[in-house]
Amino acid sequence: MPPKKGKKGKGPPESGWMPGFGTKGTMGKRLQDIGVENTEENRRKYRQLLFSTDPAISENISGVILFHETLYQKADDGTPLVALLEKRGIIPGIKVDKGVVPLFGSEDECTTQGLDDLAQRCAQYKKDGCHFAKWRCVLKIGRNTPSYQAIMENANVLARYASICQSQRIVPIVEPEVLPDGEHDLDRAQKVTEQVLAAVYKALSDHHVYLEGTLLKPNMVTAGQSCKKTYTPMDIGRATVTALLRTVPAAVPGVTFLSGGQSEEEASVNLNAINTVDLKRPWALTFSYGRALQASVLRAWAGKQENLLAGQQELLKRAKANGLAVRGKYEAGSIPSLASAKSNFIKSHAY
Repeated sequence: MPPKKGKKGKGPPESGWMPGFGTKGTMGKRLQDIGVENTEENRRKYRQLLFSTDPAISENISGVILFHETLYQKADDGTPLVALLEKRGIIPGIKVDKGVVPLFGSEDECTTQGLDDLAQRCAQYKKDGCHFAKWRCVLKIGRNTPSYQAIMENANVLARYASICQSQRIVPIVEPEVLPDGEHDLDRAQKVTEQVLAAVYKALSDHHVYLEGTLLKPNMVTAGQSCKKTYTPMDIGRATVTALLRTVPAAVPGVTFLSGGQSEEEASVNLNAINTVDLKRPWALTFSYGRALQASVLRAWAGKQENLLAGQQELLKRAKANGLAVRGKYEAGSIPSLASAKSNFIKSHAY
């Protein structure tokens, strides 16, 4: 029998897809850190705080990646949360992968699942107002990793995802994240990032993906969290842009960096360095931060209604800091926030 069609406002047919998938992981950890119970209602309240922030937020944030659950939630007055974004001129997007799973036959490496019914889900998400999507794959740096097996598997998964999204008129954000865990130095991080990105763009070409209709969401090139050698933001900026120049075609319009466990301040300072280093940059180099945009927001809000405005002010500050960094005009420490120096690193943040 053919699959049942999804109805607008209900989301795609289930097909093994769990509404709110990921909310027990990413969102749950954020709420746990501030002592707030991880319930759907608390998640809704927090998202309402974010999406109802002063419209000035759109000066520095142009799109938001939603969970399935978020797309169909409503504000206190019944307004769909996604409508709050649209009113601010912010483009809604959607996380479409079904999570990272073990890659058997490897040294604790992984791949990402969710391709089987992706076209069907994307078609419904497009009808429900989403114009771009995100899919995360994870690579680990170790003595023998990432392996050729893991690099090729994840490159091809990302390429299949991207081609399916484009078939449904959704812009794919391609996210091959090289985790920062380990003792490796900056040179090793750069070499691995180049290997991974080269494989990803070869796979995208093989799958006939229209590069002008994609975005890349990579890690910045940083040394491992346990590396004893320290590097300056300009070292990181040069290594990152060099890796991109060697692997990412100029046809790609934009690179939206993930924060990878950096503190809010580190993420802003390093993004600024990336946009000021004396190298060619044929793409827009901007940010797609989660933890490095919300750590101060969460601490200010603390799950209390009376702190809503304080949380929104923290969001506006971090958004402005990163907006300046994109233009190479952020001065370190010029926009302080509650948790700006707090590390957002999560060990083995693969699953």
